[in-house]
This record gives sequence, C-alpha cells and structure tokens, in this order.
Amino acid sequence: MQKVSVAQFAEHMRLNYLTPDIDMSERYITKSEVNRPALELTGFYEGFVSERIQVIGKVEASYMELLPKEISMLRFQQLMEHDIPCLVLCRDYQLRPQGFQLAMERGIPVLGTKRSTSDFLSEAIHYLSGELAPSISIHGVLVDVYGEGILIMGESGIGKSEAALELVKRGHRLVTDDVVEIRRLSNNSLVGRAPAITQYFIELRGIGIIDVKTLFGVEAVKEKQTIDLVIKLENWEKEREYDRLGLEEEYTEILGTQVVCHSIPIRPGRNLAIICEAAAVNHRQKKMGYNAAQELYRRVEKNLKESRESETWQKN
Repeated sequence: MQKVSVAQFAEHMRLNYLTPDIDMSERYITKSEVNRPALELTGFYEGFVSERIQVIGKVEASYMELLPKEISMLRFQQLMEHDIPCLVLCRDYQLRPQGFQLAMERGIPVLGTKRSTSDFLSEAIHYLSGELAPSISIHGVLVDVYGEGILIMGESGIGKSEAALELVKRGHRLVTDDVVEIRRLSNNSLVGRAPAITQYFIELRGIGIIDVKTLFGVEAVKEKQTIDLVIKLENWEKEREYDRLGLEEEYTEILGTQVVCHSIPIRPGRNLAIICEAAAVNHRQKKMGYNAAQELYRRVEKNLKESRESETWQKN
C-alpha cells in the first residue's frame, strides 16, 4: 500500500506545526481524498472514513464558534476519538486550548495554514493523488521526444541507453535510464520518473556512467513525463513477418492501462534515434486525427475503384 508520512505532507504543503511535540514521521496518510468534517461536527459519523485528512475551514470554524463551549468541545472530542492522520486548520483558525490538549492526548498532529480552504484542498488532493497512485518499477528508458513520452523497452544490451543518448544529442530530454518508476494517476494517464539515486544518469557499456544534466545542461533532462507510446526493441529475425503498414494499433498493458506499442526489429545500420523521432511525430499525428496508413489504404482503394470503372467503360 502506498503511503505518505504526515511530516512529508506538511513539508510539501508548507504547513505550520501547531503540535510540534507529536512525531509526524510515524503517522501516515493512505487516502488521497480529503474530508471537511461538516456532518461529523453535528455528531453524525455514519460512513465516516477516518483514514482521510480532516480540514477545518471557515464554515466549520464558524459553526463551532456558534455552539456553546461545552457542546463544541464534545463534538471536537468525538472527532479526535477517531484515528485520523492529522487535522489541518485553514485561514489561520485557532483551536481552543482544550482542543489542542485533546489532540495532544490522542497523538493527532494539528497543522495550520493561512490559505483558503478551497485553495488548500485543490493542491492537497493533487499532491496526494500523485504520491498515492498505484505504481510499478520496470526496466527501460523514458525520454521526452517532441512532447511525447516514449518508453523504450527491450532486453539488456540491445541499445536502449545508446538510443536515449542520441536523442538527447538531437535536442530531446531524458527522464530516466535503466529503471522507470511508473504511477497511474487516472485510468488513462501514466507518469514515469527516475528513482532518486539514478536520476539523470545513463549507463553506457564500455564507458560507464554519464551525468546527462552536467554534460548537456538542464534543458536535456526532465523530472517526470506522461507515457504516450511504448517502443519495444527486438533482435531482427529474418523469418519473422513484421508489420509494415500499421493499420491496426498494437497495445501493451501497464498497471491496467492500455498504451500504444510498436515492436522495432534491430539490425546493424538502423538509426534508433530517427526511428523514435518518427514514431513520436506519427503518434502525435494520429492523436490529431491523421493516420498515414489509413490514408494510403484510402488512396489504394480509390485507385482500384477507378481502375475497375475504367475497365468496365472500355468493355462497353
């Protein structure tokens, strides 16, 4: 199960620690959804998901202030009895001292921010959705070619890293070499990035490790990239039939998401960088509604039809 520590979340969201004595590094967030406890503050907890972050905004704070002190503290105590990851107070709202005491007794971190509730919720959900998304690590190379994320796969030593280096020299950007960490942000969106330890490095057999960011500059690398196309490199087999038209798309499945996949046979003399560039541009054309293979098929069909009509006219 993916999880994010409350300390990591607080640091990313630039939150103030209102209960600094509580160790937030050992408390974890496992849900990307964020909850504003409106009904809960009235005492209704049917269907309450305690794994979510709880956020007190202007509406909740105003409601609590309207309640008599005893009832307000009773409602807050009921909320603290659930093992929530943390409580976030927006717009610099402050709890009563008894509220902080209840949070300390339960070991629940209380965090604060000056930001509006809607602004905070938007960024928090976006961040947690990325960090808690289903993920997988695979062997391959990810590059940004003309804005298209190309995942190059193939057996070890087939030339993936060499192709990536040539693409970088041609002005494209490296995301990761050797290991690709992929997260599924939605049913149709996969994002890949490098492990922190190997970020921006390429391994070339016979040479060693190359730091792409240092050699080619920051414009030659990218932190993360959506995966739009998969290219599988394979050793050339003379007896095998390869697709030469591309009328039907082939797909590969990654984390339950179907991604367009091209199998490219490798033999001496083939320029992999140019092939990757052509594949990226062709894929973009298809997304914009133009398919060269279908256009060729249409022309052939039109030519055959005209030929048949011509033969029929000559016979008559």
